[in-house]
Amino acid sequence: MEKLLRVLLLLFVFVTDVNSEGRVVVIKDFPSDTLRTKELSKIRQTIRGFDRTEDKYIEPQHYEFTVMLQATRTFENFVLRSNQQSIRLAPDGLTKVGPYFGWRWIFLGYTFDIKNLNFKGGGLRKEFDLSIYSSQIGVDIYYRRSGRDYKIRDVKLDYDMNDDIFEGIPFAGVNVGITGVSAYYIFNHGHFSYPAAFSQSTCQTISCGSWLAGAGYTSNTLDLDYTALQEALNERIPSGQEVKLDSGMLFNSIKYNDFMLSAGYAYNWVFAKNWLFCASGQVAVSYKTSYGRMADEKKGFDIGKVNPDAIGRFALVYNNSRWYAGASAIFRTNNYHTSRFKANNVYGSLNAYIGYNFVLKKKYRKK
Repeated sequence: MEKLLRVLLLLFVFVTDVNSEGRVVVIKDFPSDTLRTKELSKIRQTIRGFDRTEDKYIEPQHYEFTVMLQATRTFENFVLRSNQQSIRLAPDGLTKVGPYFGWRWIFLGYTFDIKNLNFKGGGLRKEFDLSIYSSQIGVDIYYRRSGRDYKIRDVKLDYDMNDDIFEGIPFAGVNVGITGVSAYYIFNHGHFSYPAAFSQSTCQTISCGSWLAGAGYTSNTLDLDYTALQEALNERIPSGQEVKLDSGMLFNSIKYNDFMLSAGYAYNWVFAKNWLFCASGQVAVSYKTSYGRMADEKKGFDIGKVNPDAIGRFALVYNNSRWYAGASAIFRTNNYHTSRFKANNVYGSLNAYIGYNFVLKKKYRKK
C-alpha cells in the first residue's frame, strides 16, 4: 500500500507540473528526499519524452483552448464466404454532427445522429473510438456493435439465377461486435508529427515521414441467424425454387480473440504554407483463436489462424495556428478465415471539421 500511495503521489506532482507549463512546483505538504526527487525526475522525463519534438520541423500549439465543430460519416462493409457462395451486407451510412471543446491535453465533445435525435439508439449501431496521438506513441481504443440495420448488398450463390434480385433486402439477423486496443511507436517522432494531421495540436512545417510498429488485442463476436437469412433470400426467388446456403454458413455464433503485430509507414507532405496532407498505412499479422463452435476448428497452434489485417489513415489539414479546418479518414479491416468459412469486415469513418484556438499560452505572449 505504501508503494502504491507513493506512485500516486508522484503522478499527481507530475500532472501539476505539466499544467503549470513546465515550471518547477515545490510541494511543501509532503516530505522530500533525494530518492523521491530522482523517481519524480525519471517519471517526468519519460512522459515528457512522448511529446519531445524539434521546432525546425514541428511547431507546438500556441493556445490554451480550442473549440471545434465536426461532422462524422461512418461506414461498414461485411462479407461472408463459404466455398463458391458469398453474401455482402452493409448498413446505410450514418452521419453525426457535434461540437468539441479542448484544453491542452483534454478534448471533449459529443456527436449525434442527424436522422435520430431521440438519443435512445433504437437498435442502431453503438460506437466508441478513442485515439491518442502523441509525437512518439499512439493508442487506439475502440468499441463497436453493429446493430440490426444491415441490408443485403450483393449475393453470389453459384445458381443459374439473377443475383441482382437480392440487392437491398433489409436483414436484421447479423450482429458484429468488436472491442479492442492497439498501440504503435513512431520512430522518427522528433521530425514527424501525427498530432499535426489528426489532432491539430501541432503544425508540421517541413515534409517528413516515419516508420511505425505496433501491437494490439481485439475481442470479436459474430452472430448470424442463418435461418432468417435463407428465408429472406427465398422471398425474392421465383416460385418453386429454394436457396440452400453452404454448410460453412450454417452457424449461430462465433467468438474469437485477435492478437496483432503491425508495421507501416506514415508521411506528412507540407505542400504549401499552413497546408498538410498525411497518408499512413499499417499491415498487421493477426493470430485469431476461436472459442465458438466451428466444426473444422483445430486445437493448438495452427498457421491457418494467422490472418492479414490493415489500418489506413489519411488527412488533409489547413492550420495557421489560430484557425484550422480539414478532413480525415480512418479505416480498418478485420478478417477471419477457416478452411470452409471466411468473414471480412471493413469499417471506418470520414471526418470534416473546422476549429478555432484562443488564449495564448504565457510563453507566447508578447511582453
